[in-house]
Order: sequence, then structure tokens, then C-alpha cells
Amino acid sequence: MSQAHAHNSHGSVKSYAIGFLLSVILTAIPFWMVMSGALTKQATFIGIFTFAVVQIIVHLKYFLHLDFSKEGKLNSISFLFTGMVIVLLVGLSIWIIYTADALMMR
Repeated sequence: MSQAHAHNSHGSVKSYAIGFLLSVILTAIPFWMVMSGALTKQATFIGIFTFAVVQIIVHLKYFLHLDFSKEGKLNSISFLFTGMVIVLLVGLSIWIIYTADALMMR
């Protein structure tokens, strides 16, 4: 691997600063939502969930450098495949346990 390619795979100080600033903002807003009590419980929950998803995307882009550019496509696809396997493993395990419990209670 050449030095130029290794250097391009990491973010700049500017991109890390943008990611950090976005992370702080995306943490402060839900914190304010809970502490102020200005919204209903359902609206607060939806807001926290929405900001959490956005913050995950910010972390994936700015800190883990996952994107679908030519260089990052393989890493992004590997990450998505790993996530799919985890979701299937956990989801199907819960389904099997729930079904076994329901059948044993009959």
C-alpha cells in the first residue's frame, strides 16, 4: 500500500472537527428535550430516536470513514453485511426462544 493511499483513507482535522461538532449538537438537543420537558413523552422518544439514528450516520461517515466512494465501498458493504448478520442472529434467536416458550406453555 502506498503512502498516498494510506493518507487518503484517513480524515482531515477539518472533517474530524465537523464530526465532533455535529456529535455534540446531536447529543445536546435530545438532552435539552428531556431536561426541559417541553414535549410530550411520545414526541421526546421519537426525537431521541431520530437524533440517535442521525448521530450513528455521522459517526459512520466522519469517524469510521464509511461511504460508497470507490475506496470505501468494500468497507461499507462489509459493515452492512455484518449488521445484517447480527440482526438476523439476534432476531431469529428471539423468535426461536419466543416460539419454544409458546409451544411449551400449551
